[in-house]
Amino acid sequence: MNFVLFYFQGEGGGSAIFTFLPFIIVFAIFYFLVIRPQRQQQKDLQAMIAELKINDEVVTNGGIIGKIKEIRETSYIIQSADKSFLEIARTAVIGKRPETK
Repeated sequence: MNFVLFYFQGEGGGSAIFTFLPFIIVFAIFYFLVIRPQRQQQKDLQAMIAELKINDEVVTNGGIIGKIKEIRETSYIIQSADKSFLEIARTAVIGKRPETK
């Protein structure tokens, strides 16, 4: 206990590396547990969206499931029911529905 009090009663404050070391460690942990996996997930989603083609079934972030009927520059035309066509943004697609046999 006396050592801890003695450590904090120093004259000038010690080395800068020991001052910033806890912040560096917390940032490193945050980077490897949050930022890096999120970037990888975003990269995988962008690659999947780039590979979509007509007649692929997709799921939107609103929960709509539909089959792509037309591909436009920034959107898709999907058929969600028998005769229901919707135009959705490319950014609304969150996944490709697996093909069922």
